[in-house]
Amino acid sequence: MDTSQKDLLGELAADAALERSDFLITATEQLRRFLDANGDRIRALGGLTLIDDDPDFLSIAPDLSFRSRNRYLDDDTGEWVSDTEVIESAAELVELYNPADVYAAFAEAAREAAGMAPEPTAAGDLLDVAGIAPSETVPLPGEDLYAEAADTWAANQEPPSDEEAAARRLYDLALSFQERSQSTEARLVEDFEVAAGRLTATLGDFIVVDDDDERLTLEASGGFRAEVVPEDGEGEWRTLSRAEELVEFYDPTDVFGDLADALAEAYPALAPEYEGSEDAAADEDREDGEDVEDVEDVEDVEDAGAEGRDRA
Repeated sequence: MDTSQKDLLGELAADAALERSDFLITATEQLRRFLDANGDRIRALGGLTLIDDDPDFLSIAPDLSFRSRNRYLDDDTGEWVSDTEVIESAAELVELYNPADVYAAFAEAAREAAGMAPEPTAAGDLLDVAGIAPSETVPLPGEDLYAEAADTWAANQEPPSDEEAAARRLYDLALSFQERSQSTEARLVEDFEVAAGRLTATLGDFIVVDDDDERLTLEASGGFRAEVVPEDGEGEWRTLSRAEELVEFYDPTDVFGDLADALAEAYPALAPEYEGSEDAAADEDREDGEDVEDVEDVEDVEDAGAEGRDRA
């Protein structure tokens, strides 16, 4: 591989890492704003269980810290072990969970706590639930429909009268923030595709993930193209070619991280820790073993010599 191509790949990997960091910072600030705006409501409700699908569990306490539980198989005992972790900051949470999934979990938890009807499936239904007139939803140029509607609605509300009212408002707000989070993620992916275009033109199509139920490729044009088998479908492949479609199935953090890993694996010179790390460790173990054997051989010879002198 010539030096120019290595430089291009190095820049591409660096851009992916930078975009990942930028996404985490943006997502963290957005989640903090959401928690600050709804802290009193969450405390009034005494916290919420957001995810309770064995073995996955996530809840938020009145002090706005999170509790996460995972389960793993102990190799020593052969038994399943549950481990509960306290997540104290928004920054730590977005490292572990897709922010869009967190907002969706807030919405679902609030809906269930309030005994509300099934989740609305159209924008008109959402606006009806929130009590927003259609005339209030016409966005001005450059304004975000969901952000403006949510902000206007929240500013005109009185403090909730009871737990159900608080849960209803929290549900509506979580849905609006979910939409905003997905919109932010889509813009982030689009920005990366624009920045990567001049590099991928030389690199060509690059396969990031190739599994039985998903394929993700960074094309020579700079855009991502994915093919997935949705869990709720009939086993048919679905093609994702736009950023808005991509973020429905992928967390940008994972996309950029997987891209950087795939590049480092394909071109070990980009990240030396990938190059022969296992072989090097095995060689070191073998060398250590040979040294021990050599020492044992010397000791055996010395012992044999000593015995010979004693018999003489």
